Amino acid sequence: MKKDIHPKNYRLVVFKDMSNDYSFISRSTINSKDTIVWDDGNEYPLVKLEISHTSHPFYTGKMKLVDSAGRVDKFKNRYKKHYDQKAK
Repeated sequence: MKKDIHPKNYRLVVFKDMSNDYSFISRSTINSKDTIVWDDGNEYPLVKLEISHTSHPFYTGKMKLVDSAGRVDKFKNRYKKHYDQKAK
């Protein structure tokens, strides 16, 4: 095995799902400017997540359409001419 390829600065980091305010703590090397005070009273780096296992449709069984920045509309407008020709 190769030596010295793994980072050495593992520390406890809080990950927070912003869609439902679920938080969990884990060891990570990810950098973060935000911090949060955890239940134990200590301050930890905070990483904000858009989705986690508590909000992902695969795990929850609920479908939720998230259209960020109108991506669906952009797609429809881009291919509108193609669909109009196909309908004729």
